[in-house]
Amino acid sequence: MSKFTSKRLAAMVPYVPGEQPRERKYIKLNTNESPFPPREAVTEAAKAAAGTCHLYCDPEVTALTAALAERYGVQPENVLITNGSDEILNFFFMAFCDEESGVSYPDISYGFYSVFAGLYHLPAKEIPLDDELRIRVEDWLDRDTNLVFANPNAPTGRYLPPAEVERIVATNRNRIVVVDEAYIDFGGETVAPLIKKYDNLLVTGTFSKSRALAGGRVGFGIADAAMIGELKQIKYSTNPYNVNSVSAAMALAALREDEVYMDRCHTVMENRAYTTKALEALGFAVIPSMANFVFAKSERIGGEALYLALKERGILVRHFKNPRIKDYNRITIGTREQMDALLEAVNEILKEV
Repeated sequence: MSKFTSKRLAAMVPYVPGEQPRERKYIKLNTNESPFPPREAVTEAAKAAAGTCHLYCDPEVTALTAALAERYGVQPENVLITNGSDEILNFFFMAFCDEESGVSYPDISYGFYSVFAGLYHLPAKEIPLDDELRIRVEDWLDRDTNLVFANPNAPTGRYLPPAEVERIVATNRNRIVVVDEAYIDFGGETVAPLIKKYDNLLVTGTFSKSRALAGGRVGFGIADAAMIGELKQIKYSTNPYNVNSVSAAMALAALREDEVYMDRCHTVMENRAYTTKALEALGFAVIPSMANFVFAKSERIGGEALYLALKERGILVRHFKNPRIKDYNRITIGTREQMDALLEAVNEILKEV
């Protein structure tokens, strides 16, 4: 720490991203990226947009906003485009969470929720998952704070159907409920249509996973127009040009080929089922997943030991040191060839223990 460090910074625990090593080539199954590169139309759109980068980008991201609104059956005033879904989450914490409202989130979930709560010195409550790492809906009814949870959850992959999500939203009408749908396209059903019924619902999403734009950094929020307007106040008070021209063009091109990208999601889902079955045949316990990853553990080897052994063999998975989940590893679903390489390596490792 420097002598200029504020007390707020000194007390902050930052988010730790997944490894992005450069020293060797790995099979990367650790950060839930798409195994498929952007489509040619997307890269061509990036080239065309690059030619206008001497000009400021459109602060309203008008074309993408309209296209995304059409995709989700809402109006443009219900949509806000952001620099990844992390930014829309940050806007939520800044705009609506304070000492009085506070915020609650699952004890096992996306790490940025606790980071934002700490950054803004919010009264925060962790709502424990049950012994099978599921959200107990009853624990989320009639709460006295704002709520945020990922659906499907990360890193578990577990999913709440829309009717269960609506129970949470309907019983917390005086608080905002944020449903983080980063992984919804891998078998789930979005609750975005519920914003027409509930003005306390904010649905967030990203182009990073299902639309192969993790490096493009494009996310979005869908909510009642009044809530979007207030979130825009935060945007225009911090970074009005938050989505650059190239990324916006790429996202729009991807959305125009949405059927192809959703077909790719089905391929990932098929590979997820294949990998789950194979891991279970090797004795692993695998939590049922509706995301582009699986969460698995073995009685024959610890989670960290398996992570390190796979890394030595050039395969990266994600391990967490949280005591409740330290026996697990989160494994991104890649191509069939990548999953076969993983399974072969796991089989070899288990023979050595």
